[in-house]
Amino acid sequence: MSIKKTPYAAIILAVLFACILSVPALADAGNFSGHSDFGGSSGGSFSGSFGDSGLWGLAFLGSGGGGGSFLFLIIILYIIFSIYRNRKTVAAGNTYSAFYSDLMPIDSIRTYDPNFSEEAIKEKIANLYVQMQDAWQNKNFETMRPYMTDTLYSQFKRQLDELIRSGCTNYIERIAVLDVTLSGWKSDDVNDVLIAVINTRIVDYTVSDKTGKVVSGSKTAEKFMTYEWTLIRSKGMKTPEPAGEGGKETSSLHCPSCGAPVDINQSAKCPYCDSIIFSDLYTWTISSIKGISQQTQY
Repeated sequence: MSIKKTPYAAIILAVLFACILSVPALADAGNFSGHSDFGGSSGGSFSGSFGDSGLWGLAFLGSGGGGGSFLFLIIILYIIFSIYRNRKTVAAGNTYSAFYSDLMPIDSIRTYDPNFSEEAIKEKIANLYVQMQDAWQNKNFETMRPYMTDTLYSQFKRQLDELIRSGCTNYIERIAVLDVTLSGWKSDDVNDVLIAVINTRIVDYTVSDKTGKVVSGSKTAEKFMTYEWTLIRSKGMKTPEPAGEGGKETSSLHCPSCGAPVDINQSAKCPYCDSIIFSDLYTWTISSIKGISQQTQY
């Protein structure tokens, strides 16, 4: 069977294209989780089948059991779509590879930064992960602006804007940060660089804002996600003295525009002049995020 001799094939092909272009993002913040589980050091990938989407059934329906060129075309389109999903899965900002041959043990950072606390930075990373998922679900990612490099923030923001334009909301529920491990650190000519591995559990599904129906994901399936975060700060910066009893860990900055004191843990904007505050010069900031693995339990 040839495509030219079968007008239905062209119709099915058009429908397929429309379906591919309209598939809403099934994703935690940054589009890391997906339809199928993945693992390994190559990062997040769309490595499985379409599951209940019925792509292969559509292919056989269009081919009339004869297979041939139309089925081959469907397979090619599936591969292209898989590559597209794979490219969206990993969000990376200012790229620092985790596979430094000269990463130093995390304890050695105290040699010149005596106030550095491994437990404090782990707690900060865990809190930022939850805050990031909440900002994504609430479609207000600006609250994450102080904690990401400009490049990484822009990538997340573009993906969220795509989700908003599709008329969908991505819900991330039952969030639990199971473990944070600091793999090591190094210092280059510009920045201190810290690598962290984060293990989490989430429930991830996407809902149509118009119909209220779940269009992808599951309200019950638990996804166990592993991420690799790269954090940077300006070289030579040191951890401030711990806050006193009853205090809180914050970075007290001054707005570069109006000079007003700003609590960076409260807002991405100066409360006096609305200028955006960037914290990468003062404290650890997320430079890149990589999806390492996903395992789903139904």
